[in-house]
Amino acid sequence: MASFKLPSVLMFGWEFPPFNSGGLGVACEGLSKALSSSGIPLTFVLPFKIPISVPWCKFVFADESSDLMNDIQIRSLFSGYLSHSDSFPSQKYGLPAFVSGEIIERVRSYALKAGGIAKKNRHSVIHVHDWLTYPAGIAAKEVSGRPLVAHIHATEFDRSGGDNVNSDIYNIELEGFRQADAIVAVSERTKKKVVSKYGIPAEKVKVVYNGIEFKNNSAIIERNLDCLKQNGNKIVLFVGRITLQKGPDYFVSMAEKVLSHEPNTFFVVSGSGDTEGQMIRMVANKGLSSKFIFCGFLRDQELDRVYKAADIFVMPSVSEPFGLVPLEAMISGVPVLVSKESGVSEILSSALKSHFWDTDDMADKVISVLRHSKLQNNLSAHGNQEVKAIHWKKAADSLISLYNSLDNAFSMFLLPGSSATASAQVPYL
Repeated sequence: MASFKLPSVLMFGWEFPPFNSGGLGVACEGLSKALSSSGIPLTFVLPFKIPISVPWCKFVFADESSDLMNDIQIRSLFSGYLSHSDSFPSQKYGLPAFVSGEIIERVRSYALKAGGIAKKNRHSVIHVHDWLTYPAGIAAKEVSGRPLVAHIHATEFDRSGGDNVNSDIYNIELEGFRQADAIVAVSERTKKKVVSKYGIPAEKVKVVYNGIEFKNNSAIIERNLDCLKQNGNKIVLFVGRITLQKGPDYFVSMAEKVLSHEPNTFFVVSGSGDTEGQMIRMVANKGLSSKFIFCGFLRDQELDRVYKAADIFVMPSVSEPFGLVPLEAMISGVPVLVSKESGVSEILSSALKSHFWDTDDMADKVISVLRHSKLQNNLSAHGNQEVKAIHWKKAADSLISLYNSLDNAFSMFLLPGSSATASAQVPYL
């Protein structure tokens, strides 16, 4: 890497903590911070103007002239994943517009501003995250001619659970993959899906696993007292968007089986989403309401306290390209059980694993952890040690290598004296 000039990156995202609805924003924060720590000049573009600033990158907003949004507007606009019960009108033009919730209209508006942003901000590589930003990345590439990296955190097949795939979103993803010079997938599982479902050559897709940021939470740990724990109860934790993709119905089915053997167990759910009401009704219909605690979407210190109170974290995702939340749990010393249908299961050896549909197996593993303190302590200690090697610096190094290979190939293509050289090298390099 030392033999290359460090590339400058124009990165398009849809959300950024604390204005995020899930792991997409967390990943963008971790990657941008790690890239900056490695010396990469980075401009991060967001579609909406929000009150945000970090020391490691410059923010640009597609609607720079508008007023700052209030909290209610921010929460509505930064919901990156919509219900698949919504219908979308098809249009022949590559960017379908005007849907319920207006999300694709926002995606289209974002793309219309991207070319101007590319003209004004120096860059040698364009990097975009998920379908919401692919049209913007394509528009930026058309203006600057620089290589485009499409990062895929979750495909439409993941969000829909494989059924009722939205054709408009699928087409945006497909066009993004085709126009990209390289695709970054967060797991081998996701790479295989990009190849098989979208017909993309395998050599175009590079796997870069996500990482985790380490924080000093000692003061929070000392303050973490929970009345349920003091009374001898056990806690099983679910954290994430409550959507079909995350398997909340399987979590409830597993909970029912655990309670038949370990009645002094509570199931804490932190998150929100379009199937939250359905999950609550399922809990009520099974007569489990007194054993479930729905916390809503928690973050920062509140979420840290919930992790510290948990005896085990369970992620029963039906289709999970990666899955950052288990890493957060492991940092807090919580044993984790993840579905074998998750990308993160590819890199974890200190996690328990089950198929999402095998609720008997999930229940057996949860009961074993709740009953045997030695097993719980071993999973906690080994998981906490393992996760320390899974950090954003590794992801950043892989991305820098990819950026350099694309930039080098681009420079070789633009031979001295060619007409493309003069038009593309200034002002983007």
